[in-house]
Amino acid sequence: MQVVIEITLYPLHNDYIAAIDDLLARLNAQSEVEVTTNRVSTLMHGEYAQTMALVHRVIPEMYERWGEGAFVLKILPNAERSINGYC
Repeated sequence: MQVVIEITLYPLHNDYIAAIDDLLARLNAQSEVEVTTNRVSTLMHGEYAQTMALVHRVIPEMYERWGEGAFVLKILPNAERSINGYC
């Protein structure tokens, strides 16, 4: 099943730009999931298992590196690559 996962990070410290840049670098470092970034969030498009495995790996890495932060995820099953102009 194809999914689109919208992920947003709200770091809870002053060095928030570096934390967001780190998240984007981690997401873009792999090739299994298509990653598109817009002004307020990042969209990941791919097979459900691969996309969720990426989320499962990256979130703990971010907490270990940066400490507290809030992640917001929206998961849309069987979604098209273009969702109301977001990608």
